Amino acid sequence: MRLFIAVVPPQAAVDELAAAVRPLRRLPDAEPLRWTSPGTWHLTLAFLGEVAEESVPELEQRLGRAAHRHRVMRLRFAGAGRFGDRTLWTGVRGDTLELRRLAESAQAAARHTGLPVDDDRPYRAHLTLARGGGDRRRGRGSDLRGLKAALEDFEGQQWEAADLRLVRSTLGAGPAQHTLLRSWPLDRPADGPPQAPE
Repeated sequence: MRLFIAVVPPQAAVDELAAAVRPLRRLPDAEPLRWTSPGTWHLTLAFLGEVAEESVPELEQRLGRAAHRHRVMRLRFAGAGRFGDRTLWTGVRGDTLELRRLAESAQAAARHTGLPVDDDRPYRAHLTLARGGGDRRRGRGSDLRGLKAALEDFEGQQWEAADLRLVRSTLGAGPAQHTLLRSWPLDRPADGPPQAPE
């Protein structure tokens, strides 16, 4: 099964961001893009790829321990960015240091379960809005600069990230389908000291 570990924003934050993104989808530069569905929006902490079913119980146990060492975070979506012509995203502000520590703990839990984790680059919190389409060499590529500029001033309301989730992603003819396998509350006291990854 194809799995990832994530924090999922509340519906109010999703609705607010979706309202800001909706006008962008009607712009000429948006035509070749593959837009992500608001119903699947999340902050990926670790992408695990294919995981054998027999590894899931140990992974769940380790993720549960990791979640209990972290506190609820106050976050907001803000601004925009792009990874070249490949990805348009919105950024995250607020308790981003704590979010990075949670990502490190989730990645450590996966590694200790024996799962490979691609963590060569520092964790950079973002929510993917669209992926590039077409072939720019033939004049049908994705120029994301205008879309990024149109969303740069966006700043959403603060929301709380209160749990850690293990999600199954199923690929098919259309967009990927996400199924929650399990979640754990973040419940370290807010004034408690941060702990090292597992």
